[in-house]
Order: sequence, then structure tokens, then C-alpha cells
Amino acid sequence: MTTHPWFLGEATPRILAHRGFVPPDSEHVAENSVAALAAGRAAGTVYLESDCHVTADGDVVLFHDDDLRRVTGDPRPVAAVSTRELTAIMSTRGGLAILSDVLRAFPDARFNLDVKADAAARPVGALTARESHRVLLTSFSDRRRDVALEAARERGGDPATSAGSATLARVVGALTARLPRLAARSMNGVDALQIPERHRGVRVLSRRLLDLAHDAGVEVHVWTVNDPSDMRRLIDMGVDGIVTDRADQGASVKNQVL
Repeated sequence: MTTHPWFLGEATPRILAHRGFVPPDSEHVAENSVAALAAGRAAGTVYLESDCHVTADGDVVLFHDDDLRRVTGDPRPVAAVSTRELTAIMSTRGGLAILSDVLRAFPDARFNLDVKADAAARPVGALTARESHRVLLTSFSDRRRDVALEAARERGGDPATSAGSATLARVVGALTARLPRLAARSMNGVDALQIPERHRGVRVLSRRLLDLAHDAGVEVHVWTVNDPSDMRRLIDMGVDGIVTDRADQGASVKNQVL
């Protein structure tokens, strides 16, 4: 399997706290907030999955959507709001997670960062360069992912990375066409495949994909899995990581299977 430091020192299956962890009984805690990240760590996982946008000031913040509507009711894009104003808005929702701050605040955590905006790609790479031993960079856009990786490497960093959607499509397409060597070559340069079990009714995860990825030294992480029975089934199948909104249940399942 891969030997990037992001993967070392923690036994599989890895439990990745999806946008942190919002406990069911919590009040006024938003996903991707400082409180959600802290709850993810407290639930027993070192892996914090989050998403990156930039504010009007160019600061990288952890936010999934490109606007504030779903989380705060404010329709404005994240990129149109100043860091100061967004900090005030999020002060009653668990605290705004500014990437530079949370890298310092959670020194023992490992971050799985999804670059959601073109404008965030280079800043994310630059900010994570010194911490690249505990950072995995990804994006649905392979181009955006490559820009972030390049920015990190220009500063001496070498983050782990998982495949974007175009790379994943090539891998799955080659497997479907029974071209395993082409599928394996398509995984060159990635450390993980982070995938849904199914996409629009089409199965993405398969035994063949798992075997091919493992033969190439690439891990397979499945998102977003919140039912403990599904977690156990996927772990029994051989997946290396579970991305979940329920880090508490994921940690419990992991303790049961180890």
C-alpha cells in the first residue's frame, strides 16, 4: 500500500470525519466549523475531511457550498463576503474554520481537503506545503487538484492526493472495457480513490476495482457512509476508508472490527 506519511501510524479502516462531525444532540453547530472539527477529533478519528473556498479577502476557509444559503440562510457567495463578516456570521454556528488557523489548532489531525473553487487552488497548496505530511489534497476537478499540488510542491511540500472525477472515470472505464493495465496506468500519481459506492444508480465500487487499486498501492475510501451495517459490509469487502457524517459510529465500528 501507499507509504505517504498521511497514511502511516493509523490502522485501516480509516474513519474520515466528513465536514467534521455534528453530534445529533448539538445545537447551533454547523458542518465544517471549528466546533465540528473538534467534535470529529473527540469522536476518535484523526482524519478530518473538509472543503475549501476563499473569502473576498482571499483567505481560505472550510466551507462546502459556494454560497452561504444552506448553512446560514444568507444567499451571498462565500467569495463575496469578507473574512471578518463571515467570522461574525459563523460565531454562533461553531466558529469559522480558517485553514491557516485550523492547521495550527489541530496539530495531530490529518486533513483531507477538497478544493471547491478555482481561486482556492493555489492558496490551499501554498498553505499546506509545510504540513503536507498530514494533508491529502483532492478535488472533483483534476485540473484544480493539479494546481493545488503544484503550488504545494513549489514550496517544498508533497501532499498525498486522491483522484479527481476525470481520472476516476478513466479508471472505471478501462475496467469496464477489461483493460486492467490501462486502468492501473490511469492511477499513476494518486494515493487514493475516494468514491461513492454508487453514482446515479451505477455501481462504482467493485471487487475488481479494489483489487486493482490495492495491487497499485492505492487506497479506496468510500463516501458518504452513515449506517453502521453498511460500514461493516464495506470494511469486510476490503475498503480502506469510510467517509462518514457519523464519526462516532465509524469509530465504534472500527474498534469492533480491529
